[in-house]
This record gives sequence, C-alpha cells and structure tokens, in this order.
Amino acid sequence: MGRKAALVAWLRELDVQGIRDVLSSREDAARTRPHSLRALADELTATASLRIAVEGLDQGARDVLDAVARLGGRADVEAVAEQLRCNGKAARAELKRVLAQLRARALVWPAGRGVVGSPGLRPLLDEPARRITPAPRLPRRTAQHRGYADRAGIAPATSTVDGMTRLLAFCDLEPVACRSGLGLRELRRIAGVLRAEEARVRLWVELAVEVRLLAAEGGWLLPTTRSDAWRAAPTAERLAALVEAWPRLAGVPGRQRQAVVEPSPSDSGGRARRGVLARYAELGPDEAFEHRHEVVAELAWSRPAVWGAGVAEAVLVEAESLGLVALGALTSLGRVLLEGGAGAAAGAGGAAGASGVAAAGGAAGAGGVAAVAGRFVPPSVSTADLRPDLTAVVEGLPDRELSAVLELVAEEAGGSGGVWRFGGAGVRRALDLGHEPDALLARLGAVAAHGVPAALADLVREVARQHGRITVVPVACCVRTADPVLLAEIAARRSLASLGLRPLGPTVLASAKPVAETLALLRAAGYAPASAGADGAPVVARVPRQRATPPPVRRGGGVVDGWGNGRRGEPLGEQDLSRLAVALVDRERPRQWYVPPCAESRRMGAVRLLRDQSLVLRDSEVLLLAEALVTRTSVEVAVANGPRTAVKHVITPVDHASGNLTATCGPRGEAREFLVSDIRSVRVVARA
Repeated sequence: MGRKAALVAWLRELDVQGIRDVLSSREDAARTRPHSLRALADELTATASLRIAVEGLDQGARDVLDAVARLGGRADVEAVAEQLRCNGKAARAELKRVLAQLRARALVWPAGRGVVGSPGLRPLLDEPARRITPAPRLPRRTAQHRGYADRAGIAPATSTVDGMTRLLAFCDLEPVACRSGLGLRELRRIAGVLRAEEARVRLWVELAVEVRLLAAEGGWLLPTTRSDAWRAAPTAERLAALVEAWPRLAGVPGRQRQAVVEPSPSDSGGRARRGVLARYAELGPDEAFEHRHEVVAELAWSRPAVWGAGVAEAVLVEAESLGLVALGALTSLGRVLLEGGAGAAAGAGGAAGASGVAAAGGAAGAGGVAAVAGRFVPPSVSTADLRPDLTAVVEGLPDRELSAVLELVAEEAGGSGGVWRFGGAGVRRALDLGHEPDALLARLGAVAAHGVPAALADLVREVARQHGRITVVPVACCVRTADPVLLAEIAARRSLASLGLRPLGPTVLASAKPVAETLALLRAAGYAPASAGADGAPVVARVPRQRATPPPVRRGGGVVDGWGNGRRGEPLGEQDLSRLAVALVDRERPRQWYVPPCAESRRMGAVRLLRDQSLVLRDSEVLLLAEALVTRTSVEVAVANGPRTAVKHVITPVDHASGNLTATCGPRGEAREFLVSDIRSVRVVARA
C-alpha cells in the first residue's frame, strides 16, 4: 500500500470530530472544499500545503518529523524513540506530545505498530537530530510603568523619519542603480554617505518602496511624485505612513541580501513582523520582558521556519527603530498598530486622507496610528542654531525649507542627524548653482535662530571672492580669466591635456570639450571655475529633478489581493468546518444515518480516547480493550515495569478517566489503576 493510499485508509477510520480536527489544523487544504476523503488526501499531500504545515511546527516537532522522514518505511515509535534517545519518562512524554501534534496535522499517522510519514516529506535538518530539542524557558517578566516604553521609543522613531528624509534627498541628487532589487554595493554606498548601518538603510529603502515614495524606473531608483508630499507633511503623519507599511514588507529581515523594490507574493516577512508584535502584546499593561534574548529564543523555537536564523532578533531591531517596541514592552504606537488602529490602511492602497502623506502611503490619515504617532516625534522646526564654529544644530526634525538650505550649503556631521557643518565645498556648491553671496547669506539668515555668525559670513564672502576668477564660455568651449599667469598655469597642467587647451589670446583658452566636461575637469584639478554665457553673463545651472511614477496601489481582494498574495478559496468558519467534516464522512459511510445505541456510542468514545492515549497498542488491541471496558469482560494485559520488562495481569476494566484505567485484578478482585500509556499489549484471556 502506498503512502497516499495509507493516508486515505487512516482518514476513513476517523470519525467526524477527527476529520474536523484535521481540517482545522490544515486550513489551506480545507479552503479547497474537497468532495471526498481521497480528494482531501490529495490536498494534504500537495507540496504547497505540506510546506505551510511544516512551517507551523516548533523545533521539537521538526526534530521528530525529520527522524520519521529519515527512517522511511522502517519508522515506528520505538525506532523514533531510539534515534532521538527518548529513554526517560519526560522524553517519552515529549515524544508522545509531538506525535499527537503531527498526527493532528496529518503529517504522520499510525499504521499498525508503526507510523507513516506523508508522501513528499524530505529530511528537514542538515544533520539528524540527536534528541528532541527542549522548549526554552518562558521569557521572564518584570513590572514596568507603561509610559517608560513610550518615552524610550521617541528617539529611534525620530531618527527613522529623519533617515528616510535624508534617503529621499540622496536619491533626488545622486543616481542609484537599481533593477530587480537594490544591490549590496549600492546599499553600502548609501549607508556610507548617510552614515547609517546597512540593515537600517535596507529597511528605509523597503519602507519607501512600500509607501510608494521610491520606485525603480529605467534601471534607477528614483523618488516618486508622492515623495514631495510626504516630505512636506507633518512629522507625525510621516511616521504613521512608515509604521503602517512596516507589517506589509515582504523582505525577510536578518539576512544579508539586496533590498526588495518590487512586489513579492511571499508573506514570510510580514508574518514574522506581525508575530513578534503579537508576542509582546501578551504582556500586561504594566509589564515588560526582562531579557530580550529569552524572547528571541522562545520565538525561534516555536516557529523556526519563521523566526529562525536570526530573523526574530532582526525583527525586534526593526520594531525598536520605529518606536513600536522599547525597553522590553510594546509601546502605545505598536499596540494601536496591532489592534487595527490603521483601519482601512491595512492594505497599501487605502483611501487617501486629506494630507499628502495619507495619499503617499494609502494610510488612514490623521486617525488611528497617526494620532498616536504625534507623541513619538517632535514637531518640525524651521530654524537652526548657527554657531561660530561653523556648525548648525537642529533641535528636532528640519522642515522642508531648512532641509533645503542645509543640504545646499552644509554637510551633515553625524549619522543620526541634528548637527551640520559648513565648509568651503558646500559654499562653492551653492555658488556653482548660481546663488549670489548676499542672497545666500540672506537665505541663511532666514533659517538662523540667532542670526548668521561672523565666521560663517566671512567664509561665504571669502569663497565668493575666489569663485568666478575663471569662467568657461561656450565656443567649443573657451576658458577665460583676467590673470595671464593663471591662464598659462592651466594650459600647462598635464591633467587637463584631454581638453586640448590652446590660447586664443592673453586671457582666453579654447577647449576641445563641451562646457559641462570642461567644468568638471577643471574642478577636479582643484580650480573653481564658473559657467558663463556667450555674452559673458553668469549662467545659473539648475539640475532637473527626476520623478518616477508610483506603482499601482496594492488593494486587498478578499483572500487574494491584486498582486496575487493570499491563499486559495474563501476562509471557513467553525460551522463550515463542521459541515464539511460531516459531508466527507457521510460520503464514505452513507448508511450511518441512525443514532447508534448507547453501548455502541460508549465503545466508539472509548476507542477514540484509548487510541489518543497510547501510541504503542495496535488498533485491534485498542478495540479489544474498549470492548472489555464497555462489556465488563476480562482481558490479559502486559504492563511496563521498567524500560525493558513487562508484567502480565488479568483484569476486568471498570472505569476510564484522565488516562488511567481502573480495573479489578486477579482472583481476589483487587481494585487497581493502570496508566494506559504503560500498557504494552492486550490479549483475550486463555480459557482453561
């Protein structure tokens, strides 16, 4: 008999409750609404269904399932116990628990004295397990005021909004190569410029793509038309859009990989993120986990396919960076996100609110998460403290105008934002873009909380005095200066030989390269040229901003959304599962419409309980013991007495409860109790 045929035979032995238990534990197979037990067996052994069932196992169950898969046709309880060294009472109890869990998921089922694994199963581990991995200790809890976590989450949440803003500004000014994903080289380049960790930049990129602030277009990662509205929105709404997008991310954290910039049908990353928040939500309002490594260990053991290999730790780092988890507890922001505060924003394309950020992320606007997010970020500031040491200190998140001025003239001094440093390169950059010195100082004064210090004003005027001593005019083109000595120096520079410079007069050189290339090479050689028109007037260079078209909105469509996410069929409720189980059993046993007599009902109930409590007895022995219990007849049982010996008794079963069998034993009729799990065999009493 093949394994699938054995599965069908086992399913036919189950009653309605047994079939319902299988359908409940394998919901993906039940969604297809199989018309027969054979069709149900086909669904249970499908590759996709097996993968889902195995992903839901804890590490102990995976160890046992791996042992069954390796033993193949030789699998029985004793062989599995021997391979996993289940010699003690506790180990045997754990093996029994795991086998019951696997049987409920129809991954393993009994066949005589052996067990059969589902067809299509392969060994799950690289090396066979030497024992069943024990469950780690439950994470210890400690008392902690609920407000502490909220206060601790303010700094990381603010840093994330600031980092996302700086990422959009970088992609607006610098070309970022991107095709199917943002590669590791580009990620590390951006991380170096933004002075942030690679994992944080990957999270920012994927959040920006999910909120549709960045999009891959023509091989480049570009800001979308929605990014300007997001950057101009209030800080609380910007954070709310990122928080609501976080559970929808498809990328699995904790792995060194390229950043995901395209929709993915996989939901493994989202399940890992939502599951961590749900675990922290089990805490009381004034409780916190004492040690995060205990939480990580428990999560990794309970679902290694979801939280193993460092995923749980990485998810926690992401949650903390968004202000969802802090000091071992769920913040009010994380709680409102988990409880559905986002409302219609559960899909990435919910109805746009009144603000630009709601349109950018499809979030719930000012309600739900956005209302709570206001307590986790400071309001945007429009001024900075310009200091005599040529630094600018921003107390909070800069608004759009302040960010534009600082990005134009200064360089950020720290990876977390807040401190900017002025220098000659930044001032020259502003002058190269056509800003006059007085206008530049006036713009700095408009964003200065205490005025422009003299040191900064002197720096701007000194750079402006030297700026423009060299001008480039298009002929093909020409380099012009009023200083003949400087012109001779330029003509003699070997690094500028590719320009083909030749003198046209005491103050003019002709270049063989276009204006843009001539300007770039002169600046690379250490000079500070300015661009001029044919009439000698300065040319203001403006870099055109590129904007990508946001991708279509992902909208949920029942179980399967517009991107193909989800599962087949409609979800089944409790009554639907019960009706389906009854229909499947009735199709196999169409004549059993009558109500069985009382004795038959007791017999079937006893058979079901005894089968669950003993994995050693064969089905025929279980039936014999149930018959003796109902009819009060005598049977001979062998009861374990140590690891390798058994003692035979002739008993008359009287009662059965909580895994204990009460019976009269021997000719004297002594009342004794036996553990059903200790009974090794049942036989008919030999007649004299």
